[in-house]
Amino acid sequence: MTATTQSPARHARVDVADVLRGLSVLGIILLHSIEHFNFYSFPDTSLQPEWLNFTDKAIWDGLFFLLGGKAYAIFALLFGFSFFIQDDNQRMRGNDFRRRFCWRLILLFIIGNINAVFFTAEILVMYSLIGFVLVLTCRLSTRTLLVLSALCMLQPVAIYHTIRAIADSTYITPSLPTGDLWNAAFAVQSAGTFWDTLKVNIWEGQLASLAWAWDNARVFQTAALFMLGMLMGRQGWLLESRLKNWAQVLGWALVAYFPLTGLTTLLPGFIDNENVVRPLLLILTSLSKFCFMLVLVSGILYLWYRTRARRTLARIIPYGRMSMTNYVTQSIIGSFIYYNWGLGMHAHLGITASFLLGIALFCAQYLFCRWWMTRHSHGPFEYAWKRLTWI
Repeated sequence: MTATTQSPARHARVDVADVLRGLSVLGIILLHSIEHFNFYSFPDTSLQPEWLNFTDKAIWDGLFFLLGGKAYAIFALLFGFSFFIQDDNQRMRGNDFRRRFCWRLILLFIIGNINAVFFTAEILVMYSLIGFVLVLTCRLSTRTLLVLSALCMLQPVAIYHTIRAIADSTYITPSLPTGDLWNAAFAVQSAGTFWDTLKVNIWEGQLASLAWAWDNARVFQTAALFMLGMLMGRQGWLLESRLKNWAQVLGWALVAYFPLTGLTTLLPGFIDNENVVRPLLLILTSLSKFCFMLVLVSGILYLWYRTRARRTLARIIPYGRMSMTNYVTQSIIGSFIYYNWGLGMHAHLGITASFLLGIALFCAQYLFCRWWMTRHSHGPFEYAWKRLTWI
């Protein structure tokens, strides 16, 4: 008798997921660059020529229209997608991945805090906390997950504040007190040493960042995106066979986007009570950005599966496969460039120059990724995270 062996069943790697991940990190880097990595200190624009003021405004408005709240949303969607792939690969081998993923989230929390030392608005710590929703919901039915995702996307806390403010004209919509936290972070960014920056960022900076995420509807939206990404993996939504469904998604997203965006502009002129307007605007802007994100994703999927642009898009795969490494290192480099502990270039580089520097940073990271991935199967941070997951 001859013995035959079969390798354990597992999902094939979905290249377009790496393309989406790479493009989202590129978008995040460009936004962080023009924001001076959450350090809103810029040169005096009155000393600039008028054409440079024009390009500054065009770049700022254009990037935030195209990528603000969307690049991060794609990144969150793919976080849930990656969880499904890992969980289902282990399930097919007869293993339960949930407890191991909890440990993986603890590791992500540590990595996120390393990143937070340099950058006050990093998202990995928030992902590590909200990521437990995947463990709690991954065995639920598709219908139940869709309902939970919809409830989170509709921002239940903001709905509650809206109803309270409508019913009681004296009700004040609460927000977390973060002024002192942001002031402390800004002070060390402006004049602190590296050790000052480390101490403030790891506490005041992180608290301010998490509070901002809560006040700006990011917490429930991220949970919704995690669950939707998991569903995308479960139902094969990133495969070519689902492209017709994405055409429907594109249509509905476009239909919803324009009235949602219009309402965000019109509401303040028709409702006098700011405590009603504020939570309503959070709901509407969250939904409109979600719709625009779906437009971007469906467009990229169409280019990947139906056009010759696939060759060009495929070039970013190594960058997407090293997304964590790229995300963390851009924080370190950006902090060094703009903050006082490093080069202190916040006072010398305007928005246009910072945008060009962001492109240069992406190019440097991209070339490194191309070189690294010809020699290794994972990026440095990805490899460490994987190995520590299975200790």
